[in-house]
Amino acid sequence: MTGNGKRWPDQAEWAGRIYSAGWRASEGGTRQVIEPATGHALADIGVASPADVALAGARAARAADDWATAAPSDRIEVLLRASSALREHSATVRDWIVRESAGVPAKGDYEINAALAQLTHAVGLASLPRGEVLAPQTSGGTSLAWRVPLGVVGVINPWNAPLLFAMRALAPALALGNTVLLKPDPLTPVSGGVLVARLFEDAGLPDGVLHVLPGGTETGQAVAADPHVAMVAFTGSAEVGRDVARAAGEGLKRVALELGGKNSLVVLEDADVDAAALAGAVSTFGYQGQACVAAGRHLVHADLVEAYTDALVGHARTLRVGDPRVEGVSVGPIISERLATRIERIVDESVAGGARVLTGGRRDGLFYPPTVLDHVDRAMPAFTEEIFGPVAPVIPFHSEAEAVEIANDTAYGLTAAVHSGSVPRATAVAEQLRTGMVHINDVSAKDAANAPFGGVGISGNGSRIGGTASLEEFTQWRWMTAPGPV
Repeated sequence: MTGNGKRWPDQAEWAGRIYSAGWRASEGGTRQVIEPATGHALADIGVASPADVALAGARAARAADDWATAAPSDRIEVLLRASSALREHSATVRDWIVRESAGVPAKGDYEINAALAQLTHAVGLASLPRGEVLAPQTSGGTSLAWRVPLGVVGVINPWNAPLLFAMRALAPALALGNTVLLKPDPLTPVSGGVLVARLFEDAGLPDGVLHVLPGGTETGQAVAADPHVAMVAFTGSAEVGRDVARAAGEGLKRVALELGGKNSLVVLEDADVDAAALAGAVSTFGYQGQACVAAGRHLVHADLVEAYTDALVGHARTLRVGDPRVEGVSVGPIISERLATRIERIVDESVAGGARVLTGGRRDGLFYPPTVLDHVDRAMPAFTEEIFGPVAPVIPFHSEAEAVEIANDTAYGLTAAVHSGSVPRATAVAEQLRTGMVHINDVSAKDAANAPFGGVGISGNGSRIGGTASLEEFTQWRWMTAPGPV
C-alpha cells in the first residue's frame, strides 16, 4: 500500500501499458506475464513497438539537456528517494521477483539488497570530481578536460536478475546525467521494468528522463538502432549480444556487453574439500544455475575428486525442488520450456557420449533437479556449452598447469573461483585464468556495486559497469583550451 491507501504498484494504472512520459497504451499491443512455477497469468503488459521506441527516444533526447545540467544534488535526491521507495515496497518487489523469475525468496532479497547497493553507490558517482586541469601548451593559457553525459542510454535487460541488472546500469546512467530507455525482458517485464518505473515515479524523476519499453527482439533492436541513443548497455547471451552490437554499430554507438560464461571452479589438492564443495553447490545450483556467473565446470585435483564429488552429490540431494513460494524449497523451475529443453539436451547428449549421472538428470516439466555429472570429456556439450541450469560437470586434473589449460579451453571468459589451502598459490593460478573476474576460496557467482563487472572473449567486449568503471562507461571527455585564464 502507499501513503494514500492505494495498493502499490497499482496494477490498474500500468496493466497493458508502457511507461513513456507517463503510462500510455502502446502500438505493440499487450502480452501476458506468466508465472513459471504454476503457469498462471500474473498480469498484462504493454509491448513497445518500434514506433513507440522512436517516440520514447525523441522524448528522452528532449529531456536530456535539462537532466544533464541539473545540480548533482538534485539527481542525488532522486536516487535517495528511489532507494527509500524500494525499501518501503520491498515485500511487494520480492513477491514479483519470486513469481516472475522463479527464484526463491532469498534470491528476491538478494536482488533488492544489491539494487539498493547500486543506488547508494550511484549517489557517490554523482558528486565525484568530473575533470582535470591540464598543462597548457602556451604560457598563461588554460587547458581543461571534463566528463559530460552521453545523452540517451539504452539499457536492454535480462530475465534472471531483472531488478538488479536494471539498477546496475540505470542508477549510474541517471546519476551521471543521462536519460534512459529501459527494455526489460518479456519474461520479467514487471520486476525488471514496471516496478523500476514506479519507484522512480515515486522518487519524483522528471518526465521524459526514464522510459520503460517492454518487448522482445524487435523492441530491443529498435532501442539499439534508435538515432537518439548514444550508448547501449546489454546483458544477455552472446548470440543476442552480437545482434545488439551490429544494430548499435550502424550508428557508431558505444556498446557495453555483459554476456554469458563457461565458468570454472578449480579445486587444488590442498583445498578444504567440504568448503570447496559447498561453494561449488552454491555456484551451480543457486537459482537453478540460471546466472552468467554460475559454475559450469568443476575442475578438481585427481587426489580429491572422489571426496569432492561425494560432497557435491550430498549437497545436491538435500535441495528440495518445487514452487519457490513454498517453505523449504531451494530450487525453483527453469524459466521457460525452451531453456529446460536445452538443459535436457546437453545432459542427454553428454550421457550418450559417456558421461555418468551421479544424481538428478531427469526433469519434470520445468523442474530440473540439481545434477552432478562425471566422466565428462572435452567433446561433450556439458564441457563446451553454457548450460544455464543446475548441472555440475566434474572434471579431474593432475597439475596446476593442466587445470589452467582446461579452464581456459573456452571462448568465454567471465568469472572463475580457485580453492586452495594457500591463498598465494590460489592467486598464482587465478592470475593465469583468462577471465574478467576471479575469486579465491569463494563462489564463482559474486557481484558488488563498487566493483567493475564484466568479462573477456565472448563473455563481453571488455566494458565494465560498476564502481568507478561506470564513470568511464556513461560519460565522455570534452576538452577546452583558452589563450588565457577562464
